Amino acid sequence: MNRSQFIKTGIITTSAFALVPHSVFSKKQQKETQLDKKVVAEFVSAGHGKFDKVKELLAEYPTLLNAAHDWKNGDFETALGAASHVGHKKLAQYLIEKGAQANIFTAALFGRIDIIKPMLDLFPASLHAIGPHGFTLLHHAQRGGDDAQEVNDFLVSLGAKETKIALY
Repeated sequence: MNRSQFIKTGIITTSAFALVPHSVFSKKQQKETQLDKKVVAEFVSAGHGKFDKVKELLAEYPTLLNAAHDWKNGDFETALGAASHVGHKKLAQYLIEKGAQANIFTAALFGRIDIIKPMLDLFPASLHAIGPHGFTLLHHAQRGGDDAQEVNDFLVSLGAKETKIALY
């Protein structure tokens, strides 16, 4: 193929794609890449303490790692969020090692005062942040036990009192 033929072929190919509606490609791509909501719900539910089920589902669907399920009315939760609010540190650590997106609630569970203090300095309103099911930072620190006592005491010193806020 000489230069002239190469350019003509490129123009014809480009023109052909331009004539096909973009929605034909984008709708198909979206359908193929969206996780099944039932699988997401099963994975997040397993995050409350079914370690073997979490491993099994994650092996089959690796992109579940950061998937969030909406239980209702915007009560979003990930498997890491579930493990964090029930205090299942071993499962939470496993998910973090796999690359799950940790947040301030998980930091409270693990007693990471070195993360909690600067976060609250930068975003003071986070003291009253509401996690999955309405569980607060104080709740997560309490679930962390002795390892999170310093975080618990710090949160209380700042005025934290509630462990759960009614969402609905």
